[in-house]
Amino acid sequence: MAVLVLIVDDSPDARALYREYLEFCGFEVDTAADGHEAVEKAARGCPAVIIMDLVMPTMDGWEAIRRIRAIPETAEIPIVALSAFAFGEEPEQATVAGADLCLTKPCLPSQVGRVVRAMLLRRDVARPSA
Repeated sequence: MAVLVLIVDDSPDARALYREYLEFCGFEVDTAADGHEAVEKAARGCPAVIIMDLVMPTMDGWEAIRRIRAIPETAEIPIVALSAFAFGEEPEQATVAGADLCLTKPCLPSQVGRVVRAMLLRRDVARPSA
């Protein structure tokens, strides 16, 4: 069974680009266009990793991250934030909200793929063995 990755971005082009690449890499991918949809899909599908844009209408990525972290079933899902502002406060605010890592946009699909694999590896290493 393929590992599920949730891509959250208000840009249909960004969602399609990352989705296509991650599916090519063998991941199962779901998408969300805003924070509300992200929280709902995270709770319902429990993805292995979430890629979260920060600046979105309706509910931004920071609030979506906080809400995902507040749900016991989704609190430990690795979240990678995407920010167009490398030197502003956004990356720091993303980690304060609960993101594990913040990438600067635009980022290549291959970079997103590497980060997803690293998050999965980190999660598996942190999980105690039975």
